[in-house]
Amino acid sequence: MLNIESTNFLTNGEIKRVAPSVFTSTAADHVSSAYTHIPTSVIIEDMRKLGWDVVDAKEVRARKGVGFQKHLVVFRNPEIAIIGKDGDDVFPQILLTNSHDGKNAFTFKCAIFRMVCENGLVVSTEEFEDLKLRHMGYTFEQLQEKIKGVVEALPLTVEAMNKMKQVELNEKQAEEFAVKALSTRFKEDELTRITIDAKELLKPTRKEDEGSDLWTIFNIIQEKLIDGNFSYNAGSKNRKARRIKNFQQDIKVNEKLWELAESFA
Repeated sequence: MLNIESTNFLTNGEIKRVAPSVFTSTAADHVSSAYTHIPTSVIIEDMRKLGWDVVDAKEVRARKGVGFQKHLVVFRNPEIAIIGKDGDDVFPQILLTNSHDGKNAFTFKCAIFRMVCENGLVVSTEEFEDLKLRHMGYTFEQLQEKIKGVVEALPLTVEAMNKMKQVELNEKQAEEFAVKALSTRFKEDELTRITIDAKELLKPTRKEDEGSDLWTIFNIIQEKLIDGNFSYNAGSKNRKARRIKNFQQDIKVNEKLWELAESFA
């Protein structure tokens, strides 16, 4: 999902082409009179003032309520990076989801962008619980305080990453992690109908991802589950998994995988 180079920030025109609902200037007709409409584009401009610019944007496909549907905006601050001693550099990101139908507050999630594979990981911990801003009474000062909290908690992400790098998994533990990771993408009843070779999930796709530490294995499996870079057997048929394109599913799988990795750490 998050596969844009760190210096490639999007203009408003580029954002509008992929997620026009970001710029919707009015709320849906059915929303309460107590609802204050704040276009997501306003948050984008305020985030830019705080040093965070847009690297990606998406919206849910909608048959009804077009222009008011849920959408995602991904922010990155070019001055904030986590430099790995082994060249595994990551950039903190902030994911903003919102809609203009009265069903969603502004919700912020913390994520990191891994340069080695140009892939995004969503951080899910108690320290990084979803940050929400209600449409009613929104101010720039509120946003500034929320983002300040995210930045101040970033050392916890570094600590979690370093801890995962220090945990070595033997073959049995690695396969156990791979099997449990499948449940982040597939439902329980689906897993009873298909067969997936855990060892295939554990094969690195690049030299930089060779290793047996938890951080490396977590990243190998995360990339494969999101990109659909694995096969599975359904009955007598061998099928290629599909890439996850729905950003809501992408975020959900990422969060569950991070929680699983932390439980192994």
